[in-house]
Formats: sequence, C-alpha cells, structure tokens
Amino acid sequence: MMTILRNVRLFPRTADAEAVDVEIKDGRFSSFTPHSSGTTSAGEIDGAGRALLPSLGDVHAHLDSNRMGQTFRPHTADGTLHGYIMNDRENWRSGERSVRDQAAYVIAKIVASGGTRIRSHTQIDADCGLERFIGVRDALADHATVLDSQIVAFPQAGIVREKGVRDLLDAALSEGADLVGGLDPLQYDRDPVAHLDVVFGLAEKHGKGIDIHLHERGSAGIFTFEEIANRTKTLGLEGQVTISHAFALSSNPASEVERIVDLLAEAGISLTTVAPQNGVLPQRGLRENRVAMGLGEDGQRDYWSPYGDGDLLRRTWQLAFTNGYRRDEDIEACLDIASRGGAQVMAGARPDATALVDDARFGLGIGAPADFMLVPADTVTSAIMDCPADRDVFKDGRLVATDGRLVGAEA
Repeated sequence: MMTILRNVRLFPRTADAEAVDVEIKDGRFSSFTPHSSGTTSAGEIDGAGRALLPSLGDVHAHLDSNRMGQTFRPHTADGTLHGYIMNDRENWRSGERSVRDQAAYVIAKIVASGGTRIRSHTQIDADCGLERFIGVRDALADHATVLDSQIVAFPQAGIVREKGVRDLLDAALSEGADLVGGLDPLQYDRDPVAHLDVVFGLAEKHGKGIDIHLHERGSAGIFTFEEIANRTKTLGLEGQVTISHAFALSSNPASEVERIVDLLAEAGISLTTVAPQNGVLPQRGLRENRVAMGLGEDGQRDYWSPYGDGDLLRRTWQLAFTNGYRRDEDIEACLDIASRGGAQVMAGARPDATALVDDARFGLGIGAPADFMLVPADTVTSAIMDCPADRDVFKDGRLVATDGRLVGAEA
C-alpha cells in the first residue's frame, strides 16, 4: 500500500524551510522529494504546508489511576509518598468509569495529541490484585492498531512491606505484562536487597524487562543506582532495564552525577522523566554518553495530583521549560526525547549521533515507520511553544486521529 503526502515541511528549523512531498510505502517512509506545485490527485493527502513532526510517546504513564474527564475532586493526600499511595488505594474504586473504560478515554487523548506509543505502569498490590492491570491490558489491546504499547507490573505499595505482592507480580508477568516494576527499594521498602532480588529474579524467570521508580535522592539514590547497575551487568540485561524519575541525578554533586551517568552507560540502562520542577536530569550528559531517555506524563488528574491532561506536545513544552531552555537546538532536543527517545527506551536501544531526520529506525529517515503528526507551525520550536490544537496524527502512514479525537470516534 502506498500513500502520497504533498506539501509538508519536514521537521522545520526555520520558517522558510522548503516543502517536500512524502511517499509512504507499506507503512514506512520511502522517499522525500521537493514539493511539486499543482493539484493534489485523488487519494493523495494535501499537507497544506504544515510541519511534519515525529509522533510522540508517553513512556511513563499510569493509565489505571487517572480521573481525566470525570467530575473534579479536591486533592486529599497528605504530601508524603506513603500518604499518596494510601490515598489512591482508598479512593480509586470511586471512579465514574471502569479501569478499562477510563484507560481507553485517556489513550484516545494521548493518541490525538500526537502519541503513538505508551508504556504504562499498572498497580499490583494486595488491595487490587490484578484488577487494575487487566483493565489497562485490555484497553491497550483494544487500541493496538493506533499505538505501540508496553505494560509494567508495578508494586506501588512495595514488595517487602506488603504480603503476597511477589506472587501477584509473577502472575501479571504470566498474564502479559512486558516488564516488572519496583519502587524505592531502600527508602520505601527498607530492604533493597530483598526488593531487588524479587524484581530481577522475576525478570530473569520470565525473560521480561524492568522499569523501577526511583524517587530516592542524595546518597540513598546513589546507592540504589549502583545496586541496579551492578545487577544489570551481572545478569547481562543491557537494554532491558529502565529507571524512572532518577531524582538522584538532580540531587548530588556534579562529580557523583557524572560517575553515575558513566555507570548507566556501561550497564546499558535507560531513563524516563516526567519533566518535574525539582528533578531535572542532565540531558546533555546523558545524550553524550548514549543513555536513552524518554518522556512521560506520570498521572493525569488523579489521586496524586490535579495536573496532567494527556497532551504530549504540552508535556514536551514542560520539559523545555523546567530545563530553562531558550535556544532552538535545546528545545528541539526535548522533542527528540519525547519522540525517538521514548521509542529507544521501549526497544531497549541506545541513541547515537544520527540526526533525527536521518534515523531510519526511530526517526524520520527513509525506511522508518511513518509515525508522525502534521501541525500548523513555523518551526519545531514554535510548535512546542504554541501547542496548536489542530493536529493530524498518523500511525504506519494511516490517519488515526484528527480534530482532537480518534478517527471514527464519535464527536
């Protein structure tokens, strides 16, 4: 199957960037040629001079806990990590939709914003068992034609401090989870050896990946980074381990941060961030050391926080803003993280020096999957700054979302 897309501006860095015509064959980019003026033929798509940007990814989502589109409720948690966890546990069943239906609602928002990949953590604990995992798993399966997805079996309430969680994680991995998660092995579970024994043991047993939440700061975070890196190298799990949040990289001396970045690079561990104000990661150093880094939204209007709206382009803006970036090349690098960075994390791949527009695996190069969006914008930076609502989103060269909703969905 072939698609012709005419008159688009490929990842434009300047307002006068020339338009091109794009040929898509079997869901992949097959050619880019200078735009030839004239009438668009039947079956061809008129890009109307819009910017063509790579599709984005939410590679740190919690599709089982959000309340987007539901009646607004005041925030009631006490501000501690344990308090947030227990507040969610006490209230999540009061949602106005089932887990599956609510996850589907947010998936549609993410795809319409330009997202064609999601890695979602799903809570596994003694309270919910596999209920939340199954709801998200089924919602993602319902949308398999419009996005690529992975599920993390996530022990939100710990592994050691709550009985039965190890067996529940084991069951979730048998039922289709792609990765096993973890949470602050030292500061929350208070037993990093036992916690990581379970996480890495289950990953090895099932041949699955790992994605660990690490909020630990200072020397505690350094300790856990070292433990994770050592186990990753010992078990030969390069490309299969992700650390989410990684706040230790924003709360230690520069020399320690550089040492840990080197350790991550050596072990082949990737990172994800949700662009918080108080957890900015050393993006340039990570890129120079070929450490993959992806962007996520975390929760969206959930029992943890009223923030988040499912818009990945706006979250890309937040990544640039929290880093204090002003120059185009730095802001463009944020979109790189939000797009092919997340794809690399999900694939267990490492970045290299290939420009995004030449990347035939994760970017916009010839041969790459035709996963992209068209937006009315002068440049890449202006698209991030303006976050235009008008976006056409394509997966494998097919239009899957327009006008803020999935193609075929009711208005």
